[in-house]
Amino acid sequence: MTQAASFFYETEVEWKGERTGSLSGADLPSIGVGAPPEFNGQKGRWSPEQLLVASVNSCYMLTLLAIAESSKIPLVSFVSSAKGKLERVEGAGYQVTEITIKPKIVVASAKDMERVSRIIEKAKHNCFVSNSIKSAITLEPEIFHQQTPASPCPLGGSPGVGESSSQTKRS
Repeated sequence: MTQAASFFYETEVEWKGERTGSLSGADLPSIGVGAPPEFNGQKGRWSPEQLLVASVNSCYMLTLLAIAESSKIPLVSFVSSAKGKLERVEGAGYQVTEITIKPKIVVASAKDMERVSRIIEKAKHNCFVSNSIKSAITLEPEIFHQQTPASPCPLGGSPGVGESSSQTKRS
C-alpha cells in the first residue's frame, strides 16, 4: 500500500473577546486559547507558545514510540517534559529560540538501554515538527530499566515501575 506524499490538517480559531479565542478542528474538542499573562492574556488558556512546545514534545514522543515499536524494543513507560525559550531576537521580534525535551523512558530489559539511546537520537532527527521549525532542539534523556525481584535495584529496595528516583539510571 502506497502512502500519500502530502497531508493537510485544518484548524479554526474564533475570537471570543479581549485576547482569547476558541481553537477547534474537525472531530476534535475545542480548547480555549489566548495570549499568555506576560502579554496581557488570562491564565488558564493555552497560548501559542505553549502549543508550539507541546507540539514538539508530543511529536517527539510519537516518533520515538513508532521507532521503538519497529525496532521491537518494548517500553514500560514514557514521560516527557519540554520547555521553550521565547526571546526577542534583534531585527526579528520574538521567537522561540530553543526547546529542551526531557524524556524519561523505562525499558523492560537492561539489555535494551543502549539501543534506546540510539532511538532517542533517531527520534529527534525524524520528528517532523522539530524539522519544521528553526528553534534549537535539545534532549536531556534519562533511561531506566524495569526493576524486578530477579534484578534488584543496586541502590537498595525493590522499586515499582516508573519510580525513577530509585531505579538504575543512565543518561
